Amino acid sequence: MQKIIGTLGSHCSLQVLKGAKDEGFKTLLITEKKRYRVYQRFNFIDHIILVDNFRDILKSDIQKRLNQLGCILIPHGTLVSTLTSDEIESINVPFFGNKFILRWEADRNLKQKLMVESKLQVPREINSKSDIKDLCIVKLHGAAGGKGYFLASDQNGFDEGFHKLLNDDVVTNENELYIQEYVKGVPVFLHFFYSPISGEIELMGVDRRYESDIDGISRIPSKHQLNVATEPTYNVVGNIPLVLRESLLEGVYQMGENFVEASERLVPPGIPGPFCLEGVYNRDAKFITFEFSARIVAGTNLYVSGSQYSDLLFKNNMSMGRRIALEIRNALNKRKLDKVLT
Repeated sequence: MQKIIGTLGSHCSLQVLKGAKDEGFKTLLITEKKRYRVYQRFNFIDHIILVDNFRDILKSDIQKRLNQLGCILIPHGTLVSTLTSDEIESINVPFFGNKFILRWEADRNLKQKLMVESKLQVPREINSKSDIKDLCIVKLHGAAGGKGYFLASDQNGFDEGFHKLLNDDVVTNENELYIQEYVKGVPVFLHFFYSPISGEIELMGVDRRYESDIDGISRIPSKHQLNVATEPTYNVVGNIPLVLRESLLEGVYQMGENFVEASERLVPPGIPGPFCLEGVYNRDAKFITFEFSARIVAGTNLYVSGSQYSDLLFKNNMSMGRRIALEIRNALNKRKLDKVLT
């Protein structure tokens, strides 16, 4: 059966489907009806399945249709933020990558375990609000795009931030929050691709996030900042390209290789395909990893025509979306599709 590459209509779907079309695949988009007018503009989308809500992908008739079309589903952040881990694992459609590692992305404790096992330098975990003695960042579990994050320097600051989230119906109890040491430095997001077909790990790009309104506060003169009553948020509104000093690349590749090895050991079959290590470079140019994403991230949307790093590896313009499609095509040609799908 001719394979078709599909994804949810959000996050990085345009990049994924444009890349699939460039590699010769038919494409499919599952999107909410309210978003249809945006996606009908792009002629590289061959099929569109309209749903009332992205959760409709759990319906048996939707999954039956995807399987009849020979769809390979590409997961991204919207899938992770919309569905629980149990729901994702219940979907009876072939996933590109390891859908079981998405549980480790969504659970802060599992995430911390995998990062430690990967020998990554990580921020100190704060087990209780009563243990907050210095500046910390408080986060939600799972893929939230920075939504709901806040800073706290003591227990009172935690309680204030928690009650605001509670009043806004973002959380229902304190157990939904994770407290982490705040590491000062330059936020950097490293985009990797691991190919189980070639056994190679590739650095595909680097970005920074533009987060509202924490980044906007820097535009306010300091004498006025203390009078800003609103607690700043870390909701991501866009991404900014970044090129690292070349001397940092050896460490970057080592971190990626360590992560691949640990994921294969802890969450078989590991991390085939895209992933992202997210952290900060501190004053000593050491990378402190505070997050990982076990799938394609939206920062790769910067590089629809390829990045400075993918240009070093490929003759063609290679986005992360196209790299996924290339891996599927190589797996089909070598009859190793089982190595890249779950």
